[in-house]
Order: sequence, then C-alpha cells, then structure tokens
Amino acid sequence: MAAPTAQAHPAAGGTAPARGAAMGTADDERFMALALALGRRGLGRTWPNPAVGAVIVRDGVIVGRGWTQAGGRPHAEVEALKRAGGAAQGATLYVTLEPCSHHGKSPPCTDAIVRAGVARVVSSLEDPNPQVAGRGHALLRERGIAVETGLGAEAAGRDHAGHIRRIREGRPQVLLKLAVSADGKAGLAGRRPVGITGAAARARVHLLRAESDAILVGIGTVLSDDPHLTCRLPGMLERSPVRVVLDARLRIPLASAIVGTARETPTWVVAAPEASAMAEEILRARGAEVIRVKARDGALDLAAMLRELAARGITRLMVEGGPTVAASLVRADLIDEAALYCSPNPIGTDGIDALAGMPLTALTQSPRLKSVASESVNGDTLERYERS
Repeated sequence: MAAPTAQAHPAAGGTAPARGAAMGTADDERFMALALALGRRGLGRTWPNPAVGAVIVRDGVIVGRGWTQAGGRPHAEVEALKRAGGAAQGATLYVTLEPCSHHGKSPPCTDAIVRAGVARVVSSLEDPNPQVAGRGHALLRERGIAVETGLGAEAAGRDHAGHIRRIREGRPQVLLKLAVSADGKAGLAGRRPVGITGAAARARVHLLRAESDAILVGIGTVLSDDPHLTCRLPGMLERSPVRVVLDARLRIPLASAIVGTARETPTWVVAAPEASAMAEEILRARGAEVIRVKARDGALDLAAMLRELAARGITRLMVEGGPTVAASLVRADLIDEAALYCSPNPIGTDGIDALAGMPLTALTQSPRLKSVASESVNGDTLERYERS
C-alpha cells in the first residue's frame, strides 16, 4: 500500500518521517473511514474517555479492528492490536485520535504500538489532553515509526467534539434537540404535551440519546410530561444516558418515572444550595444523586452546572426540554449543536413557543450557529446546526 511521501529527519532511536498532515491515498481514506465508523460505536458509552476507533492493515488486508470499550477501557488501539496479534508487525495503524502516551489506569497505547512492531501510524487528530498533546506522536516518531496526521480530521473533530470541549473549556459539548410544529410551537397551551413529529423522527431522537453521555431537561418537563428519558430502541435500553434534571427547589415528585427508575438508570438532580436537605436525603435514598450549583433569583447558573457535569466526566450532553431551559441555554450562548425536527403541521396560536420568550430565529439565525444539513425524515424535516 502506497504511503504519502515524506522527507526523513534525524530522531532519537533512528530515522522517522517529517511531521506533516497525511494527504491520504484512496486506501488510506477508506481505512480511516472505517476507523471513524468503529469509533462511533462507543459514543455515549466511553465517557470520560473519547470514543476512538482503530484499524490495523498489513499488505492491504485488515488484520485488526478496535474501538474504545464501555467505560473507556480498553482503548481502541489495544483492542485492535489484540485482534491483529503477530500480524501487526510491519503494519499500518489508522486511529482517530492521537495514541495516549501517559500511564493512567492502563499503560500507554504508544508502548503497545511499539512492542507490536507497527511500522506506520495514520492519526486524525492531536489529543488536546495536556497529558498527551503531541507527545504520543513524538514518542512514536522517536522509535522510528512513520507518523502522519490530519487524515479524517474534520469528521474526527465532530466525533471527538465532546472530549475536546471538555479539555479546552471545562464543559461538555451541548446538543439541543427541539421538535417544532410548522408554526414554531413545541406544545399545547398549559404545557400540555402533544405528538409533533412522526415515528421515524422519534426513533432518530432515541438514537441521539444512545450516543449521548447525558440527557438534560428542566423540572417543568418532568411535571408536565413525566418522561422516562431512556433509549427505547429495541435492545438498546442499556445505552440510555445519565438523566439530568434541573430542579432548583427539588420539586421533583417521588412518584415520577425518573425517580422510580433511578436505581436502573443513573439520575442526577441539579438543585440550588438552599433547596431542602431533607428532599435531597429522600432522593438519595431512592437512588438519585443531587448536585448543588449556585443560583441567582431562583435560576440555576447554567455555566456552573455544565462545569459540574464535566467534572463528573460528561463530554456529550443532549438537551431535550423544555422551552424555558432551551431559551436559557440559547441566551447564555451555551449551545454547540442543534437538531430541529420540524413537522409540516401547525399547532395554532394557543401553542407554546419552542423557545420561551424569544423567537425560534434566535437559534436558527444566530450568528454563533451555522446550518450544516437538512434532510427529510419520513415527512418531517431534520435541520442541523453547529457552532460556527
């Protein structure tokens, strides 16, 4: 398999190719696309570690595949090397994020790569984690392994956005999901729930849940809808994310579905410092965790809340409701992605707005977000936005 041309330079332990972005042959691009697809299998399951994918190829044949396992270990490279065995000698490793180079709860992946005799590493991104931050690539080069970076970087950047934002900004990547009617409404008057989108769109939402570390709603959504907030796709209940409820005064009913299943699906309730200690004790006895963050005039500090979630390892947060929480996050400029599932049917003037106290254009025409995709979902329309 042909490799991108690189000039050699002196390095400790031998000669290694010069640093530079991999241009990528057609085979390189194909194998990296597979590594990216494998890595996505771990989305929502590997936090606080990133969901990495790895493929090992020798003489044009795939000899090992791997992805970060649930809980973050083993790492993708170790899984791929284990499957490749002796066939990794002289092979190329494709990996969606720089291999780790530090001793944590497991030995460095760089050590395993060197021991296996891998000849070439094609890596999409440098890991911003200060414990790695280019050192993994440098160590491999020092041991005479050809290292090329940059192939698949755009896709890898999206897949690892939560890890990158948590490292650089101390908060998770925030995805806002809204289901809106043709006239921009999210429900009936009095916060009465109503089915807006069809079954195909709802299935896509459950897949988004499975790919998220945590899902967040406000207490208003719990009181009006009594949701379960689990992934109800067939066979995927165990992929349900951590459920986070913003409840400054700890009003969540003990009879709610969320509290009733707190021992089966992790449930965190975010409250103000002055909320009832007795209510917290009762919720903890039911299996929920209570997180205290500062509040002002009864409103929780959303930035502080996100920092607390990141400190607990959350990298990808999906926000599902309701209009008050969504509007607060838009107003605070804390939305990194948005998924709008738009129905062709109106609700009427007595419906409640998707964003409380502000037009939907505050999101869709925000200078901070750009439209990146639009597609039909069995009669509904999905519009995707990303931070620009």
